[in-house]
Amino acid sequence: MRIGELADATGITTKTLRFYEASGLLPPAGRYGNGYRDYDDGAVARLDFIRRGRAAGFTLAQIRDILAVRDAGNAPCGHVRELLAQRLDAIDAQLADLHALRSTVAQLHQSAADAEPDTCPPEQVCRYL
Repeated sequence: MRIGELADATGITTKTLRFYEASGLLPPAGRYGNGYRDYDDGAVARLDFIRRGRAAGFTLAQIRDILAVRDAGNAPCGHVRELLAQRLDAIDAQLADLHALRSTVAQLHQSAADAEPDTCPPEQVCRYL
C-alpha cells in the first residue's frame, strides 16, 4: 500500500511514517516504478506495536531495540518484561514526587487562604512562596 493509504489505515501522518522509516522503526518500503513507497500489510501491525509501545511510555529507541530483537527472529518478551518493570518503577517515583508536590502546594494554598495583600512587605514578591 502507498504511504497515504498506510496513513489512513493507521491514523499516523505521512510525515511520521517517513520519520519512522528513516529512524529504523519501519523497514524501508519497496518502491513502485514511479518512486512511491509500497508498504506491505505487516507495516500496519508494526505501527500498531509502535503505538502501543509509546502508550506504555517506551521511548522510540526502546521500541527500536524491541523490534530489532523480533526482526532477528527472537521473541523480545523477556526484554519487554524488563522494560515494563523499569517503567513501573519510574511511574511509582513520579507518583511519589507528584504526591509530595501536591502536599507542598496544598500547604501553600492553605497559608494563603486568608490573604491580606496590603500587609505584604514591599521587599518580598509574595510571602506565600
